[in-house]
Parts: sequence; C-alpha cells; structure tokens
Amino acid sequence: MASSTVRPADAGDDLYPTRTTRPTAPFPRRHPVVWAPGADGPLSAAELTAYDRDGCLHLQALLSAEQTAARLAETARLTAEPALRASGRGVPEPDGDGVRSVFEVHALSDTFREIVHSARLAGIARQILGSDVYVHQTRVNLKSAFDDSGFGWHSDFETWHSEDGMPAPRALSLSVALTENAPHNGPLMVIPGAHRTFVPSAGETPPDHHRTSLRGKSLPAGPADRAAVAALAREPGIRQFTGPAGSAVAFDSNSLHASAPNVSPFARTNLFVVCNSVENTLGTPYAAPSPRPAYLASRTFAPVPRGD
Repeated sequence: MASSTVRPADAGDDLYPTRTTRPTAPFPRRHPVVWAPGADGPLSAAELTAYDRDGCLHLQALLSAEQTAARLAETARLTAEPALRASGRGVPEPDGDGVRSVFEVHALSDTFREIVHSARLAGIARQILGSDVYVHQTRVNLKSAFDDSGFGWHSDFETWHSEDGMPAPRALSLSVALTENAPHNGPLMVIPGAHRTFVPSAGETPPDHHRTSLRGKSLPAGPADRAAVAALAREPGIRQFTGPAGSAVAFDSNSLHASAPNVSPFARTNLFVVCNSVENTLGTPYAAPSPRPAYLASRTFAPVPRGD
C-alpha cells in the first residue's frame, strides 16, 4: 500500500500553489471531479452528472432512524469523555465550554466505524473517485442551540493540500445529518460549480495552525479572497442543504462551503466522513512547517474493505 513520501523542494509538482507571500488569483481546477464516469456504484448516471456539474449532491435517507439515533447517543458518550480534549480530538467552542468537533470518531467507536465502512457510503466514494479509498478524516460537528458559531467560506482541499500534503482534489466529504438540518440552525451551504476553481490563500501557515483554525475557519480576510467568493457565487447563487436526520450531502474536496451560526433553540449535529483515493496519498505538506496530527489527516492508507 502507498505510504507518505518526502517531496523534494525543487520537484515542481505543486499544481495548486497557495499560502503564498502575495495574493494569487484563482485558477481552474487541474483534475477531474468524477474520475470514472462509467463506474458502477450506488449513484445513478444522472446523480453522477449532477455531482460533476455542481460539486455536491443531496442524498435522501442515507441512514435509518435507528442508525442515526445510535450515532447520536454515541456522540453524547464521546463528548462526555474527560480525556477527549486532552487528546486533541475534542475541539472546544471558540467562546464557550462546549465541544465543537470530535475527530477520528471511527477509531474511537465501533458504532461509527460500521457506518464509515458501510458499502453504500464507501461505495459512493469509490464510484466518484474511481479507485479504492481510505478514510482521510472523520469528525462529528456539533452546533449547540442559541449561541453556536459558524464556519466561514473555505475549500477543504486548500487546507489538506497546504497542511497535509494531499496532491490533488481526489477526495470527497459526506456530511450525514444526525439531527434535523433546518434553514434556521446553521446548515451546510455550498456554491455550486465553484469546485472547478481553486482559490489560493495568501500568507504563511503558522506552526500548529490547526489549534486555532478548527475553532472557526474562513478564507483570509484579504479583499481578493472575498471578491473571489462573491464572483463565484454571483451566477449560481448559494445552495443550502436541509433535511431530516439520516439525510446526507456528498461534496467535492474543493467545493467552497460554509455554515452560518446557530442562534435557534435547535441543536444541529452532523457526521463528516472524508474519503481520499488510495492513488492520492499524503506526502509532505505543500505550505506548512509540519504535517497535522494523524487524527486530523490519516497517514494509514489501507483501503476501506469491500463488502464490510
């Protein structure tokens, strides 16, 4: 199985330069979105076409009511563990005592591992990415009622490329609702079609950047980045994904996405599963002093078993 490799500084293989000294203009994506258009899998041809066009796809009833209830109960158990924050896997709210995210849940819990390795969930990733896949990251994001903060506009691939050493955007996320995602409790927002444009960031990555960025993430505040987001959203608009517990959204690693704060009296909890192609494994970071911890970016590239 592939393993991490040291990338020579003069290799010239960085197709997505970012975190540069001066702002860099956005540029077209250099890789496919759907890597094997004719591959068999859980998605129909029409769904694959929609994902390729928009960079996102709404999935109805990915989990049953019993499955979501079990994962919600397991989330409560994990967040109550005293050692969670000390391990780094429990990320606190920026302005409160609550837990904002729990990382590597599939390694902490057999209940989550069963879903992460399920034939339907992993099958969607294999079909889109055109290869076996491994789990790059899992997390549960919790938005508590009344005063939970949001996530600013960003591309996950920009972070995974810069700080984890992911070569290409041959990865995707599945956001699975464990509670209802409604317009008023901070659901996922995606700019359709923006996954075909890479938006670089300006400025060097500080050491241990993940310790602050995971508590509230956005593109840098420079006008070029905000102008790029506004330009990309102008024609297609912004798609907000809502639905009952058990519904899900698959979205490309380079999709520009965000979520608003939750000031409603209704909490929102989602499971995120990130699958990366086994042909796109991590090397040295492209624009960070050192790799992020393994619970944020796995360097165990064993493929998800088929038929589990």
